[in-house]
Amino acid sequence: MPQPYDLPLEQLRAYKPELTKKDDFDSFWTSTLAKLAEVPLSYERTELSYPVKGIKLYRVMYQGFNHAPIEAILAMPKQDDPLPGIVTYHGYNWIKDSDINETVDLALKGYAVLHMVCRGQHGLSVDNVVSSNGHVGGWMTKGIQNKEEYYYRAVYMDAVRAIDVLAAMPEVNGDRIAVTGGSQGGAITLAAAALSGKPKLAVSDYPYLSHFRRAIDVTPNGPYGELNEYFRRHSSDPDIEANALNTLSYFDIMNLAPRISCYTWMMIGLIDDITPPSTVFAVYNHLSCEKDIAVYRYFGHEQVPGSIPTKLKLFMDHLQG
Repeated sequence: MPQPYDLPLEQLRAYKPELTKKDDFDSFWTSTLAKLAEVPLSYERTELSYPVKGIKLYRVMYQGFNHAPIEAILAMPKQDDPLPGIVTYHGYNWIKDSDINETVDLALKGYAVLHMVCRGQHGLSVDNVVSSNGHVGGWMTKGIQNKEEYYYRAVYMDAVRAIDVLAAMPEVNGDRIAVTGGSQGGAITLAAAALSGKPKLAVSDYPYLSHFRRAIDVTPNGPYGELNEYFRRHSSDPDIEANALNTLSYFDIMNLAPRISCYTWMMIGLIDDITPPSTVFAVYNHLSCEKDIAVYRYFGHEQVPGSIPTKLKLFMDHLQG
């Protein structure tokens, strides 16, 4: 099974492109976190029924960035001792029934699990940031002409607030929190780890939103194509593309990677044609924390069964050990 388009593995392991962040990158995130801090930490829980013993299940509504109502699903074992917690994030426009089944399954391993529903993508999570530019289908270009309005600014802040919400719950040990997700969820995992000091572990499967400049050039399939389509529609005005790339630099996980301090584990399949391996290694090779990456030669953008015991062992070692 060939790699049809990306770099060979020996080159991927050394692939470390220059960061594209601007001089005000850190101050932008400092001011954005300060804006989030203006929103009171509050949440409401509504108990849900689920046909399994020993687990409590809730729908959680909390205040996210810009006071937006954000939905999450909370599942946790019934026990008296404080539980270690895991915040999980879903893939791009890929969530069914709020991912209740997957959330319960992870909680059965002994964790309080909070699964954030991205604003506008499903359920009761509201995207209330108004953008001053139009965009193509999907979320990749919403607000892309202004970093203050870009869609993922609010999403990254919602993700940080989700960590705060879980850590504040009386059943949870706030000192033992991990973050995890795949694709879009893998990107949000790393962004949350970079922008919050609480996580002790980040587990990220084939993270999206990484090394945008290369992703635009080489990705055959998936939502990176929304960027290409946006540029096609504005081909007569090169300033629009330049402004968009400037905005994207603030949200590129590659540029956020040096801020991550917790242990970080990543994975990538070498035939992934949605999050190209080179974009994932660009992030990994800029991490300065303790880290590891698993490479699966014969897998693409999909769940890798062999990775599951590894991830469960990481959760045990870092949250229960």
